[in-house]
Amino acid sequence: MKLGSLDISIVSGGRFWIDGGGMFGVVPRVMWERVFPPDEYHRIPQETNCVLVRDGDRNILIDTGYGSKLSDKQRKNFSAQDGEPLVENLAAQGLTREDIDVVIFSHLHFDHAGGATRLDEDSEIVLAFPNAELVAQRREWVDATAGYPELRAAYPQENLLPLRDCGQLRLIDGDVEIVPGIRSQVTGGHTDGHQVLIIESKGESAVFLGDICSTSRHLPVLWCLGYDVHMQQTRRAKAKVLEQIVQTNAIAVFDHDPDIGAARLCRDDRRDFAIEDDLGFL
Repeated sequence: MKLGSLDISIVSGGRFWIDGGGMFGVVPRVMWERVFPPDEYHRIPQETNCVLVRDGDRNILIDTGYGSKLSDKQRKNFSAQDGEPLVENLAAQGLTREDIDVVIFSHLHFDHAGGATRLDEDSEIVLAFPNAELVAQRREWVDATAGYPELRAAYPQENLLPLRDCGQLRLIDGDVEIVPGIRSQVTGGHTDGHQVLIIESKGESAVFLGDICSTSRHLPVLWCLGYDVHMQQTRRAKAKVLEQIVQTNAIAVFDHDPDIGAARLCRDDRRDFAIEDDLGFL
């Protein structure tokens, strides 16, 4: 779709299934299963909604999904798609991996940054987008590469060290314009360096929410992920960002919603915020 002078679209980085309790944290199952029924393994379906922004000169990608390097056990546990779903879906947009100029990460968890690298014919890990500048928050990068035992599963180092060594990584600090028309807004909460990405052109805007509000079912301010590092910070940041979206009539992009990729929002007395206009997957 057109957003001012920009073309934006949602490109899947792969579907997967994950424990519903983890996706809703302290929210009682009796409440969340009404809006997100789990399967017999207590899992719910999730999407990795990456955003492609084309400005006429550059192809910019926000997040990369989980990629193709999952082990057989991980792929089975998550019922993750085979192959390289993001690259295959970019091909449907007429783009090759070499056509991507910039990759921006909301944060560096495996399901957001895993697709930035791949295994080549010799089973060596290489960049999935060899011509792209790679952009992440410095605070996020420091935590992701610090080797904290409790974060090992969230930040597989095989996803990150090739980015460090490639010479194409740009670390940013705080709320900055990353490229013309896309700026960061650090929220913290889900991770210390988590950011949402605000896309703006000619008075129109869209906000990629990352995991500060992963799906449309997480619009109630108190409904957060069990994976959030700082739950209270997530709640405060989510309320602020969603209110900004309503006030500016921006498009909200949900990074993990399998049914609603993007929507206009409104305030709601029962659920704090609600879907006013479902825009599908742009």
